Amino acid sequence: MLLLGLAVTSVAARAEEALSLEGKIALPGVAGRIDHMAVDLGRRRLLVAALGNGTLEIVDLAAEHRIKQVTGLREPQGVGYAQKADLVAVASAGDGSVRFYRGEDLAPAGSLALGNDADNVHIDPRTGNFFVGNGSGGLGIIDPEKRSKIGDVKLAAHPESFQIDPASGRIFVNVPDAGEIAVVDLATAKQVASWAVPGLRANIPLAINGSRAAVAAVFRHPAKLALLDAKTGAATQQLDTCGDADDVFFDTKRRRIYISCGAGAVDAFRATRRATVF
Repeated sequence: MLLLGLAVTSVAARAEEALSLEGKIALPGVAGRIDHMAVDLGRRRLLVAALGNGTLEIVDLAAEHRIKQVTGLREPQGVGYAQKADLVAVASAGDGSVRFYRGEDLAPAGSLALGNDADNVHIDPRTGNFFVGNGSGGLGIIDPEKRSKIGDVKLAAHPESFQIDPASGRIFVNVPDAGEIAVVDLATAKQVASWAVPGLRANIPLAINGSRAAVAAVFRHPAKLALLDAKTGAATQQLDTCGDADDVFFDTKRRRIYISCGAGAVDAFRATRRATVF
C-alpha cells in the first residue's frame, strides 16, 4: 500500500513475505528482559546483555547455543566488542561501571567507574574507541587499549540510541527527555545541532544509512517512524509503526527498514524505486 504518495511502503500486514522465523536460541536459566547486543564476528559470537538476569550471555552463532555466561553484573545494558584490542566492554546501569573482558576467553580485564546509568555502547570505526551513553546527559569516550576514559560528550539529558557515522564525522543521538536528536561532531566531541520533530515524543531507537545521508528515528508517542535528512535534520517522512519501539535497522541489500517493538511485533517497510533513503 502506497502511503500518501510517500516512497516507503509498509509490509507489516504481510510480514510473512518480508521476514520468516529461521530459528530460536535458548538461554536456559535467564530471567527478565535482555537489552543491547554486540557481535564478535571473528569468533562468530553474539554477546547479549541480560539486564534482568545480571549476566552477559555468550552465544556461538554457528552452533546456535550459549557457550558461556558472565555473572555478577548489576543491570548490564550495553555491550561492545573492540576488534583491534580484542576487548569486550559491558556497561551496567546498576553501578555505573564499564567492565572489560578479554575477547578470547572472557576473562576479567579491569573496570572503569563511568557514572550512573551506564547504557549503550558503540565503537568508533575510525579510532576503535568505545562510546558509552551514561548519566543525566553524556557519552563517555574510552580508549580500549588503556581501558581509561579519554573524553566526554556533554548532552542535555540521558542519551538513548545513538549511531556513529564515520563518513560525515558525526554522531546522531536520541535524547528523548530533551525532545531532540542531538548531532555531535566527532572531531571536537561537541554537540553542533539539535533536531526536533514537532508532535512526536519519546524517540528511543535510531539508525543511519550513511551512504544515503538518511536517519531513521522511531518515536513512541505517538508510534511513528520518522525519516530525516542527515545533513539538515528535515523530516522527509512520517509513518505509523508498532508500539513501544525498541530498535530499528536499515537493510540496504533489500531496501527495507525493520522496527522491533515491545508490543510484540516487528514492522517491515519496503522502499520503492523513488525512495531516497537507500
